Amino acid sequence: MKFTKLHGCGNGYIYVNLFEEKLENPAEMSVKVSDHHFGIGSDGLITIGPSDIADFAMRIYNADGSEAEMCGNGIRCVGKYVYDHGLTDKTNISVESKAGIKYLTLNVENGKVATVCVDMGEPILAPKDIPVTADGDMVIDEPISVGGTEWKMTCVSMGNPHAVVFVDDVKNFELEKYGPLFENHERFPKRTNTEFVHVISRTEADMRVWERGSAETWACGTGTCATVVACILKGYTDREVLVHLVGGDLQIRWDEETNHVFMTGPATEVFSGEYNE
Repeated sequence: MKFTKLHGCGNGYIYVNLFEEKLENPAEMSVKVSDHHFGIGSDGLITIGPSDIADFAMRIYNADGSEAEMCGNGIRCVGKYVYDHGLTDKTNISVESKAGIKYLTLNVENGKVATVCVDMGEPILAPKDIPVTADGDMVIDEPISVGGTEWKMTCVSMGNPHAVVFVDDVKNFELEKYGPLFENHERFPKRTNTEFVHVISRTEADMRVWERGSAETWACGTGTCATVVACILKGYTDREVLVHLVGGDLQIRWDEETNHVFMTGPATEVFSGEYNE
């Protein structure tokens, strides 16, 4: 299987071009290639293929083989791959995902895509659609008991579920202890991604993320979008925020007029190769 590894802010995936390759069981293959000891090493596997309703289609598989609806860092890398590898010469493209069609603006420097702006659509705030078990129209600053501690969470879906928790110290936070407990908490029927966030100012925040099915990753595009939505809902920040992640920075803007969230960040190709089982 020929592949290319790309990452967005350190959130790295194995990409397979289905225009050229056949992949019988991508979920099983994701588990194999994601392994850092016996495989290639990644946060999962993403396929790029044809679409009847968009320019391209992507499917996202986590490191444990489960399928994700959307991946913000992953879709930026899809944009870079299709342009840099000659599958398109357009700088405005559409990509079909399980979270719907997303629209990308590719920022090209010296013939290669450097950064990508993605229209991530409207945030989903209704509990049943996130999904999270809760009363009311939204989950903002709602108590939840996890690991013997009571936390306050704000829940948002950007096509996939997120629980945003504000803490005083992100860098020293016990993510490996609490991340799995949030992910598998009974209030999340489809499990959840969890963002632990410290607000620096009206325009800046620090974030670490525990991703459903992949453990801690160095960045999460949808999670960063959910974080900024949560910051705004709680009145902590303005509508455009620079979010610092372990692997780099993402610029997020929640447009008041359209209600759409826009994410801008880098996409980087690491290497290409051939995987033999």
